[in-house]
Amino acid sequence: MGTSTSLWPLAEHTKGKHAVLKSYLDAWLPILSKFRGRVLIIDGFAGPGRYSGGEEGSPLIAIRCVREHTASAMISEVVCLFIEADKTNADHLEAALEELRADGKIPTKCKCRVLHGDFDEGLAKVLDYVDEQKKRLAPAFVMIDPFGVSQTPMSVIQRLFTNDKVEVYVSFMYEWVNRFKKSSAFEPHLDELFGTDEWRDGLTIEDPQERKTFFFDLYEDQLRKAGAKYVVRFELFSGNRLKYAIFFATCHLLGADKMKQAIWKIAPTGDYAFRGGRSEQLALDLEAPDFGPLRRAIKGFLGDRKVGSWVKVEEVAEFVVANTDYHSSQFKTNALRPLESNGKIEVDPTSRTRKGSYPDGTRLRLKRD
Repeated sequence: MGTSTSLWPLAEHTKGKHAVLKSYLDAWLPILSKFRGRVLIIDGFAGPGRYSGGEEGSPLIAIRCVREHTASAMISEVVCLFIEADKTNADHLEAALEELRADGKIPTKCKCRVLHGDFDEGLAKVLDYVDEQKKRLAPAFVMIDPFGVSQTPMSVIQRLFTNDKVEVYVSFMYEWVNRFKKSSAFEPHLDELFGTDEWRDGLTIEDPQERKTFFFDLYEDQLRKAGAKYVVRFELFSGNRLKYAIFFATCHLLGADKMKQAIWKIAPTGDYAFRGGRSEQLALDLEAPDFGPLRRAIKGFLGDRKVGSWVKVEEVAEFVVANTDYHSSQFKTNALRPLESNGKIEVDPTSRTRKGSYPDGTRLRLKRD
């Protein structure tokens, strides 16, 4: 959300982003519940809490996920920190939270606090406090959804990843990057956004698609250097216009897999649609999914192995989650089975009991001419 002194309408593409947020939190809470400890949800650009039509903003969606999910009962405490730079928006949000409290719609174990101030400064204070207490940050989901490119330095994300239980969901405002990339006033903001001045190498790229790929690849690389082991990225379109890209950074393969499942679960409706960040023009559409890029990627992965060597299906699963736009529930039926049927791969018959199935331990390799 951006900052404003009044409420604004909920855009169609924002509905899509919020649908992914809810779907992921619904998967994240049960994973964290097994630790039975405290979890932290940080919304870095929280906005006023509601839109002009009364629809929930991301802070209220997060609270509803906590309230409605049965897994929350296993978590000792959920701390929600909502950072908002605009004072009027922060006051709107505080009022929305008070209304929920009065109606008994904020669980007692859910501690909510609105922090008025810039995201980078507000989060730095939280991390400074954690450092002073010589404590580890609780497992955290951090949503960074700016309006523009300022206040989101890579250095802050790097501090977050000193804890491997942090997951970061970033809206990368490519329109702003592309529009102001040659503005000297924006150079310091872009240096901080990327955590490097290497973004300047993209200024001479004339082809729009190549230029976008360069900036996205650089941002992903910087997230990895900041400490993320896995980065999921996808693009959110309004009609034919790219609104922004979403980057999800985590240290856990399961988190990356669950985020992909959340994205694929949200079928395009209205004026918005998701596209893959690694397969050109791949529409993440449950009604007519294209698994051609997945099959080609797996063939390439197997083809890079030593001739005659077997690969376990678990290794293929990790490759799919870490390096493609697809998730682990898609590759067996939609890639391995047709590849085997068409004679493109072979499976060690001693590693499974039934043809066409690929349980853990199944060994396979590319069939070479």
